[in-house]
Amino acid sequence: MEQVSKYADNTALLLRSLDGDENATEELLVINAPLVRSIAGRFTGRGTDLEDLIQIGNIGLLKAVRTFDPARGCAFSTYAVPLIFGEIRRHLRDDGPIKVSRTQKRLAAMLAAAREEATKDGRELRLEELAARCGVTPEEAATALDAVAPVRSLSETLYGDEEDGPTLGAALGDSEACEKLFDRLALSMSIEKLPPLRRKIILLRYYRDLSQQQTADLLGLTQVKVSREEKKILAFLRSELS
Repeated sequence: MEQVSKYADNTALLLRSLDGDENATEELLVINAPLVRSIAGRFTGRGTDLEDLIQIGNIGLLKAVRTFDPARGCAFSTYAVPLIFGEIRRHLRDDGPIKVSRTQKRLAAMLAAAREEATKDGRELRLEELAARCGVTPEEAATALDAVAPVRSLSETLYGDEEDGPTLGAALGDSEACEKLFDRLALSMSIEKLPPLRRKIILLRYYRDLSQQQTADLLGLTQVKVSREEKKILAFLRSELS
């Protein structure tokens, strides 16, 4: 309860910070330290020490403090999360050991152009089709697209196919909530790599709680086909999240 009350102090401190009170700014950084640590912990094992990641995340937190507008109508932690996340991710890409090569950037641009061209024709290309058009493997295409993927907005829904679903803005300031948020974010990003049919199967089976037979009926498939696809999907997700 003490941590919750501390986060509730964000609004008053932010108003003081915006008026130039540096003590309020420092107190905001202390109060929201668990938020930064939770996010930084998601990037351990990538060649940068946790404490360094926390310092980089604090830059994002400070940016959030400096640019937050109370008129936005959202909690400060909700606004701060993507800035902290983006600052760390930017470091790993541009300054850290994980960089986006020019080759990957060029490939990502080619893939984006191919996808846009198909969209104009009213088609949604599967990853395999997109890769074939650009003369690369699906794995190479997925890697290039993921490397240049923008940080997601917390106003987006967690599951792209579900318009009225929960948003990423459900994040709370405490570390447990942030841990759950980014676990779900990692899962969502992995699901986005699946072909459209498999994404629909996941949506119907696990987010709308339909049986395999109900899912098969909706998609015009057999129950056996859905079962086989589901096993492949789960194997893929385990590999992605391990």
